[in-house]
Amino acid sequence: MTLDRRSFLKALGVGSAASLAACATPGGGLSMAKSGGRRVVVVGGGYGGTIAAKYVRMLDASIEVVLIERNRQFVSCPFSNLVVGGMLNDLSTLTVGYDKLAANHAIKVVYDTVTGIDTAAKTVTGSTGTIDYDRLIVAPGVDFRFEELEGYDPATTPEIMPHAWKAGPQTLLLRRQLEAMRPGGTVIISVPATPFRCPPGPYERASMIAMYLKRSKPGSKVVVLDANPDIVSKAGLFRKAWAKHYQGIIDYRGAKRVTGVNPRNMTVSIEGLEDVKGDVINVIPPQRAGDIARAAKLTGPDNRWCPVNATTFESTVAKNVHVIGDACIAGAMPKSGYSANSEAKVCAANVVALMNGRETIEMSGINTCYSFVSEKEAVSVAGVYAVKGGAIISVPNSGGVSPDLSETEAIYAKSWINNILVEMTT
Repeated sequence: MTLDRRSFLKALGVGSAASLAACATPGGGLSMAKSGGRRVVVVGGGYGGTIAAKYVRMLDASIEVVLIERNRQFVSCPFSNLVVGGMLNDLSTLTVGYDKLAANHAIKVVYDTVTGIDTAAKTVTGSTGTIDYDRLIVAPGVDFRFEELEGYDPATTPEIMPHAWKAGPQTLLLRRQLEAMRPGGTVIISVPATPFRCPPGPYERASMIAMYLKRSKPGSKVVVLDANPDIVSKAGLFRKAWAKHYQGIIDYRGAKRVTGVNPRNMTVSIEGLEDVKGDVINVIPPQRAGDIARAAKLTGPDNRWCPVNATTFESTVAKNVHVIGDACIAGAMPKSGYSANSEAKVCAANVVALMNGRETIEMSGINTCYSFVSEKEAVSVAGVYAVKGGAIISVPNSGGVSPDLSETEAIYAKSWINNILVEMTT
């Protein structure tokens, strides 16, 4: 029968109790034999992968779950712009580990880089060995289409023109460059064409950098070169914030696609027709699904994003493989941390249903995204999503943007990041 809301919640309770009684085994390598039952392997320990692993175990503690992640700690991209702008001193509050997740839910966490996925043999390979699976959940996030930027060397250019679109060393490098910039200098932010991770992110970053320049670098400005014709998310609210706080500091230019870079001269090229020079240049490259998804041939005809069944998130090109988060094509759902969290829960419920011969549940998704526009104000956008005609759509008359710039929204935002990081890692 169909797993309705009441059954879903009941399953969560039963599964949670069972998982707490199990013994966690974090670490180790991939060469492990099954314990005799069924196994789900999850690749990627970000906003989607952690939740998928956790909820599979909560819903059915008889399923062995192995989470493979290359890093021993997760650093959140949401809120990392506050580090760039100086509102947070470092990344420590955005950095979490996996030990509690492993212990609380008996998830086997393996720290390894996945180098291959054989969807026919149903195996995943890394540097420490090969592991088989019954179902595979892939949550690899994004990688970059560097090749579309003339003059861009992936090995050296990010150290001169940081993208900071994966939180960590790049975030701190961009902040140091801003601190070292002369007063009266120019910061350039290049925004790629959609789709990309976190649609409001570049505009929040422009706000945070402008806030820092206003306070610490008088006479400086931010030039936003946007490949899109207009601000792609919360446009009215960002414009209102910029007019209120950063008049004469933010120079927004729509329909200006950066197609080349010259790190030596510190310039970017717009469509090969116009060069713009900056003292600090934040090049956010065009994006695609994480490299392992492409290597496993989980991407569609354009070799960029992964097509999935809108209800189960099972790949439409590989059986028994599910793709969630930024890497998948999720219709109207944006590529965001909260979207990945929501997709992971639906995916986990349906993976468990499929492995137990039950009917799948209907997809119901949510997303909320907060953006800081000043030290005390934030704005938000929210959405509710469902499946119609085989595609994920935005439910009419649901969600929307916050009514104004708001200190209350900033409080909500801080609560959101604290809560979601705790949910991911405990």
